[in-house]
Amino acid sequence: MAHPSHRRIAIFGAGYIGLVTGACFAELGHHVVVRDIQPERIRLLNVGELPIYEPGLGDLIARNKERLTFTLDAEEAVRDADVAYVCVDTPPTPSGDANLSRVWSVIDALKAASHLAAVVVKSTVPVGTAARVRAALDAAGLSHVGYVSNPEFTAEGKAVSDFLHPDRVVIGSDDPATAELIASLHEGIDGPVVIMDTASAEMVKLAANALLATKITFTNEIATMCEATGADIEPVTRAIGLDHRLGPHFMKAGLGYGGSCFPKDSRALRAMASNAGYAFQLLTAVIEVNDLQPRRAIQRLKTELDGLGGKTIALLGLAFKAGTDDMREAPSTVIASRLLAEGATVRTWDPLAQPGDSEPWSSTTRHFTPVEAMTGADATLIVTEWPQLVEVPWDQARAVMRRPLVFDGRNLLDPAAMAGLGFTYMSVGRRTVSG
Repeated sequence: MAHPSHRRIAIFGAGYIGLVTGACFAELGHHVVVRDIQPERIRLLNVGELPIYEPGLGDLIARNKERLTFTLDAEEAVRDADVAYVCVDTPPTPSGDANLSRVWSVIDALKAASHLAAVVVKSTVPVGTAARVRAALDAAGLSHVGYVSNPEFTAEGKAVSDFLHPDRVVIGSDDPATAELIASLHEGIDGPVVIMDTASAEMVKLAANALLATKITFTNEIATMCEATGADIEPVTRAIGLDHRLGPHFMKAGLGYGGSCFPKDSRALRAMASNAGYAFQLLTAVIEVNDLQPRRAIQRLKTELDGLGGKTIALLGLAFKAGTDDMREAPSTVIASRLLAEGATVRTWDPLAQPGDSEPWSSTTRHFTPVEAMTGADATLIVTEWPQLVEVPWDQARAVMRRPLVFDGRNLLDPAAMAGLGFTYMSVGRRTVSG
């Protein structure tokens, strides 16, 4: 007999958030149907393969296959569901606003599902979306169906752990009974549930991501100051991070943030402010500095090499961060584009990311190992903090490179050790050293 708190859940969207949400709810004992509009994605899932890379997700899906199914049919997904989750993308429009067309497509598909107890939006949406969706449900005769804003705070590379052991579960609802229903779905999760109104819940996600982006950008600004003054960003951030008021997280100097959340959500919050007649100057500066960060690396390389035309550059790491194959808003794309525009030849390596044949990647060459990518290179640029790069036989790399120059865009390596091997070693917020 099913546990009385176990429910039937429909998940709309089989991307990073939808798949992790569905698999984790199945792990908690619920019966879940995940629906997506991409046939190939559903085909892969139905034969036991993952369309994305996320550590632990494949095992979780396999372990709960009796409670977890996948479909292209919206009606099938929602037929027996108690609760429907909206987990679709909200990509930016040219104005920076969130494009809610996919959200509205799901809402339209749910208008005949009068048996639902609640509709839950996990997609990141502008503040005020809840009121608009509530009005649409009411107009469709679904005033008895509850509405909840339940933003996600999972990080790619550890999304399963973040769902099952979260810092918090935010539930935004203007109806206490609906809030309690959605809270009950999370029984067994190791983390506090925070209940608030829908507008506040929508703001939490945007504000949290904007603040994290600000912390990353501030660290990169301090790194630039360190380069100008001779200070070293590594002990600086280590000491700052010991302050309990600040903490060490998101204080790693590098080539800037990327991915599907920080760039999009920062721009969306700024657009919301602009639409309200408010110039969010701090967030504007954060976005501008982050856009500049990978370009600064290119300029420093250009100066060191006395121009990039005719030079060969190895890019090590393409994904926006280690532990994922996600190329969305990856700094590597800007870097490769700029290198090619300057007349350089670009050789690449990444253990997971498959950038495809679109530009700029169709004009680069892909290699199976870091040393292979560095063969004949005038410089190597570490773009992604893959732990494999620490284990590279750098003495072998030194032997096959045309010029022993490494720009460590993630401060992964030890400067003294690299100089000892004969490299000119550049990094972010630290002095350049030469062997």
